Amino acid sequence: MRSNAPALLPVLRSKLQAGILAALLLNPDQELSLTDLARRAGGSLSGVHNEVERLQQAGILASRQVGRTRLVRAGTSALVEPLTRLVELAFGPQQIVTEEFGELRGVAELLIYGSWAARLHGEPGPEPHDIDVMVVESIEDPVDRADVYAAADRAEKRLAKAVNPTVVSARRWATRSQDDALLQEISTRPVVKIPLGAAEIQA
Repeated sequence: MRSNAPALLPVLRSKLQAGILAALLLNPDQELSLTDLARRAGGSLSGVHNEVERLQQAGILASRQVGRTRLVRAGTSALVEPLTRLVELAFGPQQIVTEEFGELRGVAELLIYGSWAARLHGEPGPEPHDIDVMVVESIEDPVDRADVYAAADRAEKRLAKAVNPTVVSARRWATRSQDDALLQEISTRPVVKIPLGAAEIQA
């Protein structure tokens, strides 16, 4: 029987549970409705409801009713802090790269590629030891390389993993020449697109 456990952190029961925990534990001041959680975690409303019930019984999540809407947030159990660290180590790159790189001037597109992106998409393999980030710079307003490397340094400290930024021009990314081995490989492998000018993940 094929497991539905996430390749990045297979100790969790499912990708849906991982998505719920990433959305809430990595944003502890945020409350989300079940509908929002279903959208972010990529599951059905009934599936999210069942997972939230299990996690709330353990004190990992908490919720309150506002009219007909149930708002869910991180709980106060002693399990929350160590579990948050585990979730951050496994799924945090998407959140932290968004926060550190997403507001940089001159960035036209931002991607995580390589082994971490592959694991997030469910491809099995060893734990990724670094995070590969591609920064596509705007034609009109090229990115400041110093800002990119400073963002990578901040992300490294938060993730305790090496963060490897690669800056490419918008023209190079758009054409993706057959002779450009790096971009050809990235184009055919799983990637995670990072939202620009925002600091929340789409789990």
